[in-house]
Amino acid sequence: MALSGLGLLIFPLLYAFTPLLSFADYRLPDTAGIAGVIIFAAALLLFWRSHVDLGENWSPVMTVAGGQRLVTAGVYGHIRHPMYLAHLLWALALPLILWNGVAGWTMLVALVLRRMPREEAMMLDHFGEDYGAYMARTGRLVPRLWRR
Repeated sequence: MALSGLGLLIFPLLYAFTPLLSFADYRLPDTAGIAGVIIFAAALLLFWRSHVDLGENWSPVMTVAGGQRLVTAGVYGHIRHPMYLAHLLWALALPLILWNGVAGWTMLVALVLRRMPREEAMMLDHFGEDYGAYMARTGRLVPRLWRR
């Protein structure tokens, strides 16, 4: 989480308001910045939609509370980890928007893809066969085009 905070907030703010990271600046065509803003907007929309679809089942920590249920509707009907996909899109947008090798790329490096296998193991433990069936019909980060 601390690495994500560096990539999402600290390094971009240092880049925007100080010359500390200027040693890592690079230049891209202006269209790259436009593409980055579009990708960033898609990430925010997906992040918002996944929160709406989870409703009261969302938790900021990796745990399953007593009243939580398995959400398989909305965006979760297509992919199991839309919030992680939103973070990945955000991480891909930053290097296109922030033309700096530290501020732009830290989020991508810090992305919490390592957390997905632990989360899936926890969900399998709690929801059992229901989650296993859900895994079989959905993709982890992109919709599944074929079934197992």
